[in-house]
Amino acid sequence: MSCITLLSDMGLQDASTAVARGILMQHAPALPVVDITHEIQPFNTRQAAYMLGSSFGNFPKGSFHVPLFDIFSERLPVLVLYRFNGHYFLAPDNGLLPQMMLQNELKGWTCFALDGSHSFHDWIAKAGGIITQLQTNTPEQLGLPEQMLKVKHPRPTQSADSITCEVVHVDQYENVVIDFTRDQYEQLVKDRNFTLHFMRVEEIREISRNYNDVREGYKLCRFNSNDHLEICINRGRAASLFGLKLGGKNNNIKIELQ
Repeated sequence: MSCITLLSDMGLQDASTAVARGILMQHAPALPVVDITHEIQPFNTRQAAYMLGSSFGNFPKGSFHVPLFDIFSERLPVLVLYRFNGHYFLAPDNGLLPQMMLQNELKGWTCFALDGSHSFHDWIAKAGGIITQLQTNTPEQLGLPEQMLKVKHPRPTQSADSITCEVVHVDQYENVVIDFTRDQYEQLVKDRNFTLHFMRVEEIREISRNYNDVREGYKLCRFNSNDHLEICINRGRAASLFGLKLGGKNNNIKIELQ
């Protein structure tokens, strides 16, 4: 059974997420509304893309994903529709979806453009209306104009011998997830030796499979269940110990290739 998912950076301190749920339920009462998270760091596109990309594929095909993330980043916010592998995304055109897909050229459809007379409620209502129509029509049948989606946050910076990475998430255990995936590792590193440098003085030279591949209290890096590389400490807190921060400017994470 398909559903509607919500993800945002609005937190749970006010009624904004409840308002969104209520409006969507009025438009599509037969579809359950599921929260992915509302604790995205405000305006952090990399984290929002990581969380959405890590979760959407676990929902049934035909589901509708509505990231309410940084909607008003543009002077004239635009609601776009994007389809991938049987899933539908109704998102602001603010670079989130290309970042999630790690692609610079994504084509979607324009659904709605906010102007001074529109509000957050209008945005949700329009998304709900599109969801209602998509239950019996394809995007092509809706007659929406096609649009190339904006790209704002490129993939990790790389040269012939190094890749510069950013922190995209810090989990409950303070494992530090970076924007480097298993696919990128296989494409760029392959059989070459590498050194993961961070905070200028720390180094890791091999990929572990599990936390207990090293002794308790020792650092390691591994690919998590979402196929992103993470910096960890076996039964410790990597983020606090190393001072690695989501959105931090001085993490200095780099993969050097030999």
